[in-house]
Amino acid sequence: MPQLSVSEKTRRILQDLGLTDYEIKGYISLLSHPSVQASEVSKDSDVPVSKIYEVLANLERKGWVESQHSRPTKYFPKSPSTALQALRLRMEAELKANEDHLLSELMPMYEQKETQERPDIWIIRGDYNILAKITESIDRCKRELLVVIPPALNSVVELVIPALTNVKAAGVNVRILMSGDVNERSASKISSLADLRLKENMFGGGVIVDANEVILLLGRSSENRESLAIWSDHAGLASFAKNYFEFLWTEAGLPPKTSSGLGSVVNS
Repeated sequence: MPQLSVSEKTRRILQDLGLTDYEIKGYISLLSHPSVQASEVSKDSDVPVSKIYEVLANLERKGWVESQHSRPTKYFPKSPSTALQALRLRMEAELKANEDHLLSELMPMYEQKETQERPDIWIIRGDYNILAKITESIDRCKRELLVVIPPALNSVVELVIPALTNVKAAGVNVRILMSGDVNERSASKISSLADLRLKENMFGGGVIVDANEVILLLGRSSENRESLAIWSDHAGLASFAKNYFEFLWTEAGLPPKTSSGLGSVVNS
């Protein structure tokens, strides 16, 4: 059987996940020829014999390969889905441990200066930075959470569901406005966690936390298509945003019921 080859994009992704060039070659070789000895992997993958045992040991440690303890030792590739699941669990555990340590040491330092030096308004750039700030703000909510999700964000709405689940369990009053073209699956999930209304022709979005903290979603810049948002705890801006939300809320429509809980959306 000829050796399999992978695209350059797949190779870069595997590198980003922590595999070296030799390890990628070794794993791809085993996908082509499972249950072989190290010398055969070396010959098939062009990984030097002097490196192959180290490479295979690293692949086994990282969860991509398993070995049969026989004489001679034979190696087998693990399923990519199994390897990725193990990697995800390991990365989540490492992130949680690192997060706990860093927050315990750095947050007191940040909070000591926060009230003195933090500006009233911050510009946030990039999808992941904005989603992280939204999640952080939602986690601080104690009484009332108001959210407007524009059509452009319908595809990522489920990323904030864990945060919504937590505040709903804490007894927070949650109201969410979404556009009329939201898919039924997302709308059904959201409606189980919040009072949901639907409105057409919404071009902006935002999050208002306890009427004193607001994130305004500005869309993407015309220059580099980078997503932009404004965060602020300015009392006047938060009050204006809440009043505007209430205006939109009164104009919005309820999602009609079907046997599955939600049906097609009616325009407001």
